[in-house]
Amino acid sequence: MIKIKIDKLLLEKNMKVKELAELIGITPSNLSILKNGRASGVRFNTLNKICKALDCQPGDILIYEE
Repeated sequence: MIKIKIDKLLLEKNMKVKELAELIGITPSNLSILKNGRASGVRFNTLNKICKALDCQPGDILIYEE
């Protein structure tokens, strides 16, 4: 199972979901769906924008757990 670790990065960057959503151009509700693990996928374009906004790598956001 792929898990999303956006919460941890938001805390480290002292950023709110609404701020990140505005920076990457999606709605806060869609970002919440992604960060809570309820999304069935994520576009590379969106992942790229998240990485740019949070100054991180995709591996900092996505982890695999059995």
